[in-house]
Amino acid sequence: MDEVHHDWKNTINLNILFLKVMGLWPRKNEVYKPGFYMVYCGIVVTLFVAWHIFTQVINIYFVGNNFESVVAIAYIILIEITAIFKVFFVIKNTKKLKERMALLKSNWFQKSNHEQKVLIESSIKFWKSVYRMFIAMSVSCNTFWLIYPLLDSSAEEKRLPFLAWYPYDYRISPLYEITYGFQVFSATYLTLVHLNVDNLMYTFNVYMKCQFDILSDNLRNFTKMSSDFNKSLIMCVLHHKRILSFVEDCSKFFNWIFFSHLIISGISIGITMFQLSIVVPFSSEFYSLVSFGVAITAQIFMYCWYGNEVELRSNLVSYAVFESDWTDLPLNVKRNLLIFVINVINPIKISAFNVFYLSLATFMTILKTAWSYFALLYQLSLRNK
Repeated sequence: MDEVHHDWKNTINLNILFLKVMGLWPRKNEVYKPGFYMVYCGIVVTLFVAWHIFTQVINIYFVGNNFESVVAIAYIILIEITAIFKVFFVIKNTKKLKERMALLKSNWFQKSNHEQKVLIESSIKFWKSVYRMFIAMSVSCNTFWLIYPLLDSSAEEKRLPFLAWYPYDYRISPLYEITYGFQVFSATYLTLVHLNVDNLMYTFNVYMKCQFDILSDNLRNFTKMSSDFNKSLIMCVLHHKRILSFVEDCSKFFNWIFFSHLIISGISIGITMFQLSIVVPFSSEFYSLVSFGVAITAQIFMYCWYGNEVELRSNLVSYAVFESDWTDLPLNVKRNLLIFVINVINPIKISAFNVFYLSLATFMTILKTAWSYFALLYQLSLRNK
């Protein structure tokens, strides 16, 4: 093949830079080992993730008799717990993730002509536009959430963005300002965890989709790639095997993240809807909840959308074979083509432990589940009044 080299990693260079600053990506091809960077990672994660979440969990004990307060704390904690999964599994799989990214540089994952270059770059460009919109929603959510206590003129006492317990009276200056600043940094760090780790997973799904597009194009034109038709077909078969291996490895890395997100997102969206039903309409808190609900809905939608895209593009591989000039091929080549089609006829599905699949059908199920949680919480709140 006359490869048109493409640096797949270029799409996520900015995300990797952020992860390095956050202590979640050792430099170059290194992994975590005793030293400054590991200590830095431990301090940052303990302070801005573990302690921040711990103070909110402890606060549930002190407001346990207030149903609405418990709900107001719970849905934030749930989303923050998914950040813990992301931090843990990125740290755990750093070496394997870097190996998979290095694998993308091999000739097997490169485009073979200008037409494929145009096709793939249009997909990457569209993905970047979608991700920019997600960043805008996440930043808006984070901003609204962090400033709404300052804009709430109806509050009788100093409030923090997140309901939490501290072993001191945070309402006294300068402890209030220090604690407020700590929550701002913690929330920003957690938002960056979601944005950058999510982009790794989204982008890997985009890569898988693009690889199936390249494979399909090669299959359509395999009779033009070489005078040895069997050799051209074998190249496509080997490419398909490497794509399947890449998909399987990525699924292993992200199983727990996918699983936790699919479970927690439905609960969080339902609780957000419930919170919107009890706050003052068009208040600063109302807008912060709207931005939060939109952001987490978009977050899980993109998981499901690109998982669905991988399934659809893998399903087109078998059709691409019949779009080639196969009718005049020798009988032995036709037989090999048939064997290949039988093996690829079932589409590839991105899943979490083969329990939940990333698809648009799953997204609709999550929304239905969210509505069920909302209805349940609304009925419980009426009973508690």
